[in-house]
Amino acid sequence: MPSTTGTTPAASPTGATSTTAPVLSGPVAPAVPSNGRLRPLGLTEVRLTDGFWNELQARNASATIPHIRARLESEGWLPNFDLAAAGALPGGRRGREFSDSEVFKYLEALAWELGRRPDDRAEEEFRRTVARIAAAQESDGYLNTMFGRTGQDPRWSALEWGHELYCLGHLFQAAVARSRTRPDADDGLVDVARRAADLVCRTFGDGGIERVCGHAEVETGLAELGRALAEPRYIAQASLFIDRRGRGTLADIEWGRSYFQDDVPVLEADALRGHAVRANYLAAGAVDVAVEQGDDDLLDAVRRQTAHAVARRTYLTGGQGSHHQDEAFGEDWELPPDRAYSETCAGVSSVMLSWRLLLADGATAHADLIERTLFNVVATAVGDDGRSFFYANTLHQRTPGQAVDPSGTSPRASSSLRAPWFDVSCCPPNVARTLAALGSYVATADDEGVQLHQYAAAEIRTRAPFGEPIGLRVETVYPEQGTILVHVTETPAAPWTLSLRVPSWAGGATLVDGGSRRAVDPGRVDVRRAFRVGDVIELHLPMAPRVTHPHPLIDAVRGCVAVERGPVVYALESVDLGASVDTAVVAADVCPEERDGGIWVAVGVRDAGSAPWPYGDPDASGVAPASVRLVPYRDWGNRGPSTMRVWLPTTS
Repeated sequence: MPSTTGTTPAASPTGATSTTAPVLSGPVAPAVPSNGRLRPLGLTEVRLTDGFWNELQARNASATIPHIRARLESEGWLPNFDLAAAGALPGGRRGREFSDSEVFKYLEALAWELGRRPDDRAEEEFRRTVARIAAAQESDGYLNTMFGRTGQDPRWSALEWGHELYCLGHLFQAAVARSRTRPDADDGLVDVARRAADLVCRTFGDGGIERVCGHAEVETGLAELGRALAEPRYIAQASLFIDRRGRGTLADIEWGRSYFQDDVPVLEADALRGHAVRANYLAAGAVDVAVEQGDDDLLDAVRRQTAHAVARRTYLTGGQGSHHQDEAFGEDWELPPDRAYSETCAGVSSVMLSWRLLLADGATAHADLIERTLFNVVATAVGDDGRSFFYANTLHQRTPGQAVDPSGTSPRASSSLRAPWFDVSCCPPNVARTLAALGSYVATADDEGVQLHQYAAAEIRTRAPFGEPIGLRVETVYPEQGTILVHVTETPAAPWTLSLRVPSWAGGATLVDGGSRRAVDPGRVDVRRAFRVGDVIELHLPMAPRVTHPHPLIDAVRGCVAVERGPVVYALESVDLGASVDTAVVAADVCPEERDGGIWVAVGVRDAGSAPWPYGDPDASGVAPASVRLVPYRDWGNRGPSTMRVWLPTTS
């Protein structure tokens, strides 16, 4: 792991306000633990050069981030800070209690994008936004536009729903992004975050308010800020928040304290539960604390909870959360496709958690889930225009819905078509910050060499443990094809290990090294030897479409099948079927066919009938099966109003 330098204050979460100190160097990445199995390779070490994710990053920069900036202004989220600076609040404030956080996530996205691709105009915009935020910060470090002023509720008076600490967590992550991409920047964002973090430590540290925020996020924000600034007090405060969770410090609500994860201490819980975004953010923060403090019990607890949620509470797409009313995980096997909430933010937070677990223990299952979630939730959330979004990601859309006003604002759970903005606007900036930092989720290093976890055309340049450069060029058009070529462009003379992930679905994969081909099993394949410049390692993943069956205990999709190809889940749309997908049926032994650049299956259409009672012997009448093209789930809804389903009922 990279070493840190600089002063090391006492590790108590209380104490004197820290003074400005040099920002430390290290990987330019959202999560940089000081301990763990693997070290992330950041944006200065990995550059996406072509293909699917590079195109999404380009669209994120040219369309999504500017769109978010414009809506933050027009909706009033950014002007709220101007009102605060002018002493004009609460009059004129717009947006929900957590709207400040959307501005901070936008800043984080812009910081990562500037680290990936410097741009003078974007840099100026970043600085202007920081200046508006800094002007609203109070002298003791408090920063929030919803609480604390005359005519507003007092500070920290609504911890269940107020989101004050949640918002600050996103501020801290924005400051981390800036400190790592521009450690010499003089815009002041890091100092704004430092003053706010010091206030949190004074207010909620030992002897202070012994409660937690109803929406976890400050934990991982504090932990990462502590890493970035070599300030262990922040990590200690994050640890206090983790330890207090589940002690019943928040008021009970109609959905129970499990909604806040305040029902059971983190160490004692068996599964991720309650509000899915909150649960994943809390678990990510717990991993951060566990690896920094060497707390194996806490790390094992998060592994246990995550494994349970993946095995019994996660959709085929990687989406999480089956309850609309409380945006929560359901019980085991409660995964109805037509009521799937699968919030986009839950997908983002799941990636954050899985990445931290991967860095901690190196298990390829975490990278498998990241891949599934990126391709089928994060990529699905953004429309082809880069300016429209899904908040929830259903697996079965029963009604076509209505075209959305491109200048309007939509309710958050609408899933019939992507919307340009939401009353609850957390998802667009969350996706934007993830895509901007995506290069940092591709590869890692350890004392043995380099590991590739996600496949995209990329250039990688880092250093071996003994200091010599390692350079790789990855050529692939994955996931359209399953061939990944890894060219060695720089190498030490001494042997080192190149490790490649073989996805769990990739039975029958092969590896070619020096003209020798061998079969490789799902998991991780290591190539260790003395490499030479010009060497090429080839990984060939089987990409034939496959039929997937659900676990028999998932009642909602019993008797159904889905189609996947590589990491991509496919869906049937009414645009292609010519009828509502609710009437679709396939043979139990359906065999997907790949042709004309698409996946085709034989689909029949049942006659809805006119019987007065919907029970009894099934009416088998209907249209004879015809070959119908499926679409990647991430592309559904891009052709206008339609119905859609992932799970296809079978005839037996």
